Amino acid sequence: MASEVLPKPQMRGLLAKCLRFHMVTAFVLSLGVAALYKFGVADKRKKAYADFYRNYDAMKDFEEMRKAGIFQSVK
Repeated sequence: MASEVLPKPQMRGLLAKCLRFHMVTAFVLSLGVAALYKFGVADKRKKAYADFYRNYDAMKDFEEMRKAGIFQSVK
């Protein structure tokens, strides 16, 4: 019966190796998620607000609310 020689497990530097891998992975994933959020959510939201306020007339809106009787202090 021949005994096989098993390779020794890596003990020295194992934590540093794992941390390096996980830190790089976390950094890359966080940059990816931030870019997806910026282009997928923030830019669309910014454009929607810009489109809304491009033609928004605050005085016209105020007059409509005043005529509807929403304000108690304004006749």
